Amino acid sequence: PGSVSAAFQEYLQHLRLQDFPCGLGSWVRLWGGTAMGHGTRLPLPLLSPCLQNKSSLNAGRRPRAEPAELEEAVPLGEETPEALLELLRDQHSPWALPPDCSPQDQLLREVAVLAPELLCGSRVFQVVKSLRILDKGVEEVDEGLLRFQQLEELILSANHISRVISAHLPRTLKVLELCYNTVGDLQDLCAQPPPELQHLGLGHNLLCGPSQEKHLTVDFWPNLVSLDLSFNSLTDLLGLVSQLSTLQNLRILVLQGNPLALIPTYRGFLVDSLPKLSILDDIHIRPEERQQFHGLARQPELIRSEARVVVSIGEMKGLPDPKDFQQLNVGSEGPVITCSYYVTYEF
Repeated sequence: PGSVSAAFQEYLQHLRLQDFPCGLGSWVRLWGGTAMGHGTRLPLPLLSPCLQNKSSLNAGRRPRAEPAELEEAVPLGEETPEALLELLRDQHSPWALPPDCSPQDQLLREVAVLAPELLCGSRVFQVVKSLRILDKGVEEVDEGLLRFQQLEELILSANHISRVISAHLPRTLKVLELCYNTVGDLQDLCAQPPPELQHLGLGHNLLCGPSQEKHLTVDFWPNLVSLDLSFNSLTDLLGLVSQLSTLQNLRILVLQGNPLALIPTYRGFLVDSLPKLSILDDIHIRPEERQQFHGLARQPELIRSEARVVVSIGEMKGLPDPKDFQQLNVGSEGPVITCSYYVTYEF
């Protein structure tokens, strides 16, 4: 699709919100040209030969009835919203959503039954509060997102986004997830960031310090509670902590997978430097752990720009076993074969 807006339109087409049992107005079932009332039920596989949306003829003539009036208001031959919802929710129904569908999918399909007029034209953007577009090849966070005036959660993980312009983000956002993209610079994102944002997910991107730390302060994220910077290329632990310490609401921090996490005193220094932190790298900070590392933040000299890595090789296949050569007796007439190997480590 290229842009978030294009991906959303493709997503709406996939949901088929105008097809039975969704769509504007009420549905009537036809079998062999004869309308069938509520008292007549056919097995679900037989319900599909001929379905007609009556709203195309009289959508503007009769307002939608309230639930208490449905038994009286729904004419003979038309399905009640409850009956249509049952077709969406029953796992044996051919119109049911798959078990792994998102709450967003379920919500929009049910709204298309109960209040389909809300999904017509641009009004659909007022309904969506959570938008999840995963692994759809999105490259651009375009200004079309501003049409989502109620959007609180935006999940764009596993795409190809390298740049996020904050002016294109709805001001109502509270959750922004951009994991598994190619974001390498936070300058555009921090120009006018959503002021109410509580979670920012930037794990598995291309961030590298120390130029990015300056964008992670309270000046840009006054309400940030959760921050995921895992598996980037951040190296300056001291510089990063000095900026993160300004985030007074920060409670959850993920930094694992960065080179700075290899520093021996990494966890202890962070625990003591950020006393309001509750979870670090998905591990709860226990009171005894905080007591153990008390005072470490005042000893930055313990943070060395080096780390020891122990690598052990388990089993190697396709190589001769050195033990076979040790069985050769000294003075043996057979040729002596010497083999040597080298291993390359890339960090």
